[in-house]
Amino acid sequence: MSDEATDARLMGRALDAARAAAAAGEVPVGAVVATSEGEILAEAGNAPIAMSDPTAHAEIRALREAAGKVGNYRLPGAHLFVTLEPCAMCAGAISLARIGRLVVAASDPKGGAVWHGPRFFEQRTCHWRPEVVQGPYAEEAGDLLKAFFASRRKVR
Repeated sequence: MSDEATDARLMGRALDAARAAAAAGEVPVGAVVATSEGEILAEAGNAPIAMSDPTAHAEIRALREAAGKVGNYRLPGAHLFVTLEPCAMCAGAISLARIGRLVVAASDPKGGAVWHGPRFFEQRTCHWRPEVVQGPYAEEAGDLLKAFFASRRKVR
């Protein structure tokens, strides 16, 4: 089940996770994994600095938590809501997890790998392709990222 109200609610939660990441000094990206009925399985923000882990992207952290909760590394039918277009690493994890639907707020022409760069899910070697849709709050997610990086440039 996916409708505009459910997408807005779940992307709103992803934005909350992105704001929390920003408050912790991390790049403000948030992710939520939910069932197709809209039940939240996991939510996370970026934390590579805090965790000293280059793989601690919001998507990876949320996928790990959701997989642990259901007891399976595959999450068929699950929906992933993310505030920024996933990078190649995260797109690979999304494919391996068999996510059914990927909802993305803001595109990322520089580092994204879904609509930009390698276009991961379009590659012949990609074994699983989720449904990918432009989600709500693209402007809000983009503004959050712009404000974060603008404030970082001023500090230096």
